[in-house]
Amino acid sequence: MKFILAAVALLAAGASAFVPGKALPRAVARATRGGAVNMVEITQGVNFDTVAREWRMKWSPDDEKASLQEIQKVVDEVTGTLKSLDGVKDVQRIVCGGCLDYKLVTSLDADKFGSWEEAGFAPEDEFLTKVKAIPGVSLVETQTFTIMPL
Repeated sequence: MKFILAAVALLAAGASAFVPGKALPRAVARATRGGAVNMVEITQGVNFDTVAREWRMKWSPDDEKASLQEIQKVVDEVTGTLKSLDGVKDVQRIVCGGCLDYKLVTSLDADKFGSWEEAGFAPEDEFLTKVKAIPGVSLVETQTFTIMPL
């Protein structure tokens, strides 16, 4: 029970965007083969145990996609750090050649996400500064969201 209360407190502070009004999300348990997994319920039927941070930008096809190549070099510099975060579940890259999107998504256990948020999502600032300096990169943004398999 203490774990559930602690998880709810962390999520209330770190993932408040997912909480409608002033209501706190309530923790629920989902049975799995290995036992119960603590979940947070945003509203009835909408539960999660994973929170992700997305870094996204647009790249240019100019100069044989030079900006895309440079973005990937910066991603390669931070991938090890992201994969070593406490509670990390996955680090994924999404590239769309049609709309020229580049997205880097880091997913963490919901109960560990608050610590990363308190640390400023390091190395986010350094990463964003570097990609913003790349010619042809535009619309650099971040977003936090929950992500769950269905």
